[in-house]
Amino acid sequence: MKFSLENKVAIVTGGGSGIGKAISLTFAEQGAQVHILDFNLEAAQETVLEMEQKGAKGFAHQCDVSNQKNVESIIATIRKDNTIDILINNAGIAHVGNIETVEEADLDRLYNVNVKGVYNCIKACIPSLKENGGGVILNLASIGSSVGLNDRFAYSMSKGAVLTMTYSVAKDYINDGIRCNCIAPGRVHTPFVDGFISKNYPGQEEEMFEKLSKTQPIGRMGTTQEIADLVLFLCSDEAGFITGSNYPIDGGFITLNGK
Repeated sequence: MKFSLENKVAIVTGGGSGIGKAISLTFAEQGAQVHILDFNLEAAQETVLEMEQKGAKGFAHQCDVSNQKNVESIIATIRKDNTIDILINNAGIAHVGNIETVEEADLDRLYNVNVKGVYNCIKACIPSLKENGGGVILNLASIGSSVGLNDRFAYSMSKGAVLTMTYSVAKDYINDGIRCNCIAPGRVHTPFVDGFISKNYPGQEEEMFEKLSKTQPIGRMGTTQEIADLVLFLCSDEAGFITGSNYPIDGGFITLNGK
């Protein structure tokens, strides 16, 4: 079977909802044993339940990725009975505002989750990947890593760091058989997007959804499954020649001058 993850052990951060949930379910369907690390344990458990209903195997762990000791403890627990083959750094938070409106506390919060969280998870998993003779790290960057976006100063800063961390890790561990790539999604239709629109544009939900969808040249938002399918490919053996790369999945936003 193409893109099989049979007998692979995968860690997915933020796998309780949105893109992370789609990745977790897709990996489980392809035969992986999936460990979800999520701040919201209940959401992670619901994803695992969906896996089990389809005959797949998954585990939920409550985790604050910004807390290094918390991450190290969970990874050590997983490693007692498993080698780690794949790490998906999906957990992240958003922020709207330019540099004048970003407070120091906002900057610290974005750094702690989006940058330090990725660092913590990679650092904790590298020893297992090396012992295993290699593996895959896949980070979620953003179109904001590569182009300027209005009112996304702190968010773009943090995702720019994810992109450059990807390049550094790919370079440093290529001789250990560890591949490290990232993807750069544009706007993707998730529960977060629906909540954002409802909160900020009450009564205008349909209009704003359409407006945001059209900011991508392709004329719509991406789906979580489309993101998960790209991640699956990049983490499969079929992508064994790919490392140190950033893959936009954005409906043409970066290259076709989306605004």
